[in-house]
Amino acid sequence: MIKEKEKKKLNYFLVKFFIVLTHIILLGTVYLNGSYTSAIEVIKLSVFVLASDIVYYLIIGCLEQDTYTIDYLLVLIVNISLIFQSCFGGVHFNLKHFITLTAGMIAYHAGYLFTRNSFRAEKMRPYYYVGIVIVISVILLFTGERSMWINIGSFSIQPSEFLKPLLVLACATSLADQQTKKKIGIFFVTPNNIVMLVAAGIILVLQWWCRDLGSIPIFASVIGCAVINRMFYPRAKFSKKKIGFLAGIVGVLAFIAIKLAPGYVKDRLYVDIWADRYGNGYQQCQALIAMAEGGWLGKGAGAGDLHTIAAYDTDIVFSAVSEEWGLFAAVLFVLLILILLSTTLVNTPKCYYHGTVAVGVTAVFIVQMSLNIFGSCNLIPFTGVTLPLLSNGGTSMVTSGLLIGMLKASQNPVFIRNIVEISAASPTERRTVK
Repeated sequence: MIKEKEKKKLNYFLVKFFIVLTHIILLGTVYLNGSYTSAIEVIKLSVFVLASDIVYYLIIGCLEQDTYTIDYLLVLIVNISLIFQSCFGGVHFNLKHFITLTAGMIAYHAGYLFTRNSFRAEKMRPYYYVGIVIVISVILLFTGERSMWINIGSFSIQPSEFLKPLLVLACATSLADQQTKKKIGIFFVTPNNIVMLVAAGIILVLQWWCRDLGSIPIFASVIGCAVINRMFYPRAKFSKKKIGFLAGIVGVLAFIAIKLAPGYVKDRLYVDIWADRYGNGYQQCQALIAMAEGGWLGKGAGAGDLHTIAAYDTDIVFSAVSEEWGLFAAVLFVLLILILLSTTLVNTPKCYYHGTVAVGVTAVFIVQMSLNIFGSCNLIPFTGVTLPLLSNGGTSMVTSGLLIGMLKASQNPVFIRNIVEISAASPTERRTVK
């Protein structure tokens, strides 16, 4: 037993060493090959990155949990993001991005603490719907006509981002919940499923009304995964007719969405960006040119030109990183996020509720990353969504932290409940608790 503990400590020491070494190599690359006027900016960036590593290690060392994989992966990803964002158009420490990353890390721990007890998190479901109503009300009352942003001085807040973790939590379910059905007419239905679909429909209509069509696939993916989890859970009774009916509904909704799409959206579906390179295809053309000039290894930190284009650090940030650091570095960053998401395949959730939470979180990240990267590369129409954990933006970073914290909770669950909670639970609920 002692040898196993010593081996575990040694492994984490090697992980910490690898993370620090990776950051040092990137900072060394900035110093040796970066474009900057004063070495003070490089020193400042290096101090904040390495000091952040140490502070995060101290915090992680105070946590008692089953696995620390996500914690260390997140430390690695977060400070790589800080280095990338501090080099666009010249090396300068990006204090604003550092603050948003810190806020994201705080939200990460908050999301973990809130959802690690699956029984308590599921009981809070009515409040998730209340939260959705509050966010929608804020959007309609304070963002202006058909807008998604609230401007406060030099800061902007996008309230719709908070709908993502709320929807993931509302869509999460337990086996006991799906086995509780009521008869309505000739059908046996789960009441919560009806409420979920109504709430999801309202969110999709809101996104369309506010012209934030790029986010619709993200919410739709969460809803789609939720429907699958709720209809085809272990030992559920389903048929090929049910699958065909579900696929038919999806097809009809997609057809209606394309037909009702605004004119500018249809233009993006069929536009030849090179024929309209100074119009609708401007950003994508510049993004592709920057990626081609950067090649595999990049032009050098701070030596890129894409920073003169709108949304270089948000919607087309993948291209901006590819230009300065190379396509190889940009792809590796995305792979790190995919590895973080795939940790649930190794440290599997201990209950169905946490499993459905993990599926919802993964759906958000996969679809959002795909929209950002494929849009920048002109493989799909440009959507204007951020790349999680890399794009500049406080609201996006906070919600990404919340979602990753929920993912961590699925691997470090807490099933301890007091006697009152156990006695109040139904026999079916008691059997689902490990």
